Amino acid sequence: MELALSILQLAVGVVLLYAGAEGLVRGSADLALRFGLSPLVVGLTVVALGTSSPELVVAMGAAMKGTGDIAVGSVVGSNISNFALILGATVLLRPLAIRRQLISIDMPIVIGCSLMLVAMLLDGRLERWEGIVLVVSLGAYMLFNGWRAPEGEPSVVSGPIRLTPRRRMGFPWLPVSFVIGGLALLVFGADTLLEGAISAAEILGVSQAVIGLTVVAVGTSLPELATATVAALKRESDLAVGNLIGSNVLNILGVLGMTALVRPLSSHGVGVVDLGVMVGIVLVSLALMRVGFRLRRWEGALLLVLYAGYVWHLTH
Repeated sequence: MELALSILQLAVGVVLLYAGAEGLVRGSADLALRFGLSPLVVGLTVVALGTSSPELVVAMGAAMKGTGDIAVGSVVGSNISNFALILGATVLLRPLAIRRQLISIDMPIVIGCSLMLVAMLLDGRLERWEGIVLVVSLGAYMLFNGWRAPEGEPSVVSGPIRLTPRRRMGFPWLPVSFVIGGLALLVFGADTLLEGAISAAEILGVSQAVIGLTVVAVGTSLPELATATVAALKRESDLAVGNLIGSNVLNILGVLGMTALVRPLSSHGVGVVDLGVMVGIVLVSLALMRVGFRLRRWEGALLLVLYAGYVWHLTH
């Protein structure tokens, strides 16, 4: 009975997080456009950060509850699931063409950020000064994206949300309501998800890190899953892959950086194997992308098999 209640809390938390992220992204993007920001800038900032908001709120909540393993585990697990589970499922749904720029610039950035995180976590902690380094790096990454993106071209982290400028017409009650409601759902959903995750870990006798690396990680990655699948169905290969690349970078630099600024994190439950898989799955994805600059269905199936093997390793 207690396990069933924990599972229900996890499910409700995931649904609330997804709904909250959707409301926050739509409302804040609408507001930004009304106040004169270009669709490109909105995509690079508001939408990109909005799709990572579940990871950020969950990590912050976990840090406040003193469960650093869930905070770090959810980000590491989310980054693994982005390239193994979500990219694999997306490619299985529709093969993707890969632009050379993603291979030559964006994938090396993901690898560099991942290696930086590995170096920081080797001592089992993420200190406040390391959070400062990550946040400063995030600022540099956002500025770099803004500098290199030509006017009118969608950002690689913007997602398949069609953004068009809007005129100011009275007080924007609806987008403000979306923002307030989205934030409320995110906070409530994160608290519900964390309560269920902590309870499930105690009942099942597994570490909080394992729950963070699997259930919490996949749950907080739902906005990326929705964005990637919609983009693939619309044949927007750059957005499908770029969304996952941007999410991984933002998870490391933004989510863990800002969380560590608020409270240093302990991550002893997230081991070298988990960090190695996080880096390794990006390297495997890069190798697959370089073959013909295309990801095929069998390669998507391979990524899914690798993810299944990782989850098996965690649970045995």
